[in-house]
Amino acid sequence: MCDANDDNVHHSIGRRALFVTGAAAALTLGSVTFASPAGAADGDQETQTLRGTLPTGSPDFVYVPVEVPSGVREIRVAYTYDRPSVPAGTAGNALDIGIFDERGTELGGKGFRGWSGGARTEFFLRADDATPGYLAGPVREGTWHIALGPYTVSPQGLSYEITITLTYGEPGAAVRPAYPPSRAKGRGRDWYRGDCHLHSWYSDGRRTPAEIAALARAAGLDFINSSEHNTHAAHAHWAPEAGEDLLIMLGEEVTTRNGHVVALGTDPGTFVDWRYRARDNRFGRFARQIRRAGGLVVPAHPHATCIGCNWKFGFGEADAVEVWNGPYTPDDEVSLADWDSILVASVRGGGREWIPAMGNSDAHRDPDVIGLPQTVVLADDLTREAIQEGIRAGRSYVAESKNVSLAFTASGGRGQHAGIGERLESAGDTPVTVRLEVTGAPRCTVRLVTDQGVLFTSAPLPVAGSGVVEWRTTPAYAAYVRAEVRHEAAAGPLPGALAAFTNPIFLGRS
Repeated sequence: MCDANDDNVHHSIGRRALFVTGAAAALTLGSVTFASPAGAADGDQETQTLRGTLPTGSPDFVYVPVEVPSGVREIRVAYTYDRPSVPAGTAGNALDIGIFDERGTELGGKGFRGWSGGARTEFFLRADDATPGYLAGPVREGTWHIALGPYTVSPQGLSYEITITLTYGEPGAAVRPAYPPSRAKGRGRDWYRGDCHLHSWYSDGRRTPAEIAALARAAGLDFINSSEHNTHAAHAHWAPEAGEDLLIMLGEEVTTRNGHVVALGTDPGTFVDWRYRARDNRFGRFARQIRRAGGLVVPAHPHATCIGCNWKFGFGEADAVEVWNGPYTPDDEVSLADWDSILVASVRGGGREWIPAMGNSDAHRDPDVIGLPQTVVLADDLTREAIQEGIRAGRSYVAESKNVSLAFTASGGRGQHAGIGERLESAGDTPVTVRLEVTGAPRCTVRLVTDQGVLFTSAPLPVAGSGVVEWRTTPAYAAYVRAEVRHEAAAGPLPGALAAFTNPIFLGRS
């Protein structure tokens, strides 16, 4: 499409080119070609600039092939796009960007070399270093692809300009990745606090891993999980922040156009592709990949109102679901109610096991609070596997801070006893006593929720924030019981925001 002397490459994309069929909603443009490096001296550079316009209705991904010759030490890409004014309620322009190397753009990500979404206007890659969100490594000869993601396009269209600069010379020494250990010191079988949805400057966050680790320790956390948007580039940068007091797990927030899912605690270096929608029937493949890599599949903020955030893949592949995301808001209330409906279906013959709930901060930058909320997990030790097993089994509760602690149990006849996520095996008419001990929740109200709805509401806890609530029932009356600790409600019919909630205790014989 161009030669080495053409530094103003135009990509005109007509509407006829946008009729894309099949599962992959993508379009590949004409290639950008650079000259042969014959006679290029160390440090010599070559630049190409291309411009184009994407109309409304563009595919999810537009690929720009770049023919990279041999002898390249570094590739650098910068881009801009227009942001025209649009009427209220109309989406404006937003254009994401990333890159794939000579191994191609095939779904699965063999050629994946980085993604910054809309967080950066330029990036570089070379053997010894790369922009955060991108993977350092050699710039090999072949056809690379710049990946554009027109997230939203205004009615006027989206005009873009991309500048590609190649620097010739000998590559630097490759950096050997070092990953954090999968074990911290721990306290044996105990309750461990964690935040599994966090963003650093390796995607669209503004904090460094060191800053996040320091804030996690201040929040009383025992474990965290790296979860950058659509990249695993941060994995090799967390080792210095781990320690005997903090377990750092590795993962990704797989950010599709039909919802986000946290890959929680995958093997180091695991990349999970995000380039599909619910209609493509591809999610099951990548959910299985997450599990093969030792991770958990956790749909994030399923009822969030941001574009592309609402979860549309169903919960058949979920190991847990993020019911509470950041400061408690109305969409969290909807997620909590939706999760409770799943619990009801599971105990009334809905055909699947129940799905545990968890909560995470999704913190990106100041003033986002790491550990608001946090998932408190009963685990045998402070290891990746033990924490994951506790989350998967539902032996956990969610609290707004380290100040809030819960102890939730059910007891029946003949010394029977069950805790959070467990089942009290007893006959339907056996009296059961449910007991909740709370600390750190001043003036909060306790609600006990069952498959029949809210069956008990306490008086406000004292200003000191500690109290004990007991309630008696039978398995015939309540198939499960879970607890909610809520702040005082503002005027109106809605309950107050959560201070904490538990996964259920199941009552009766399975």
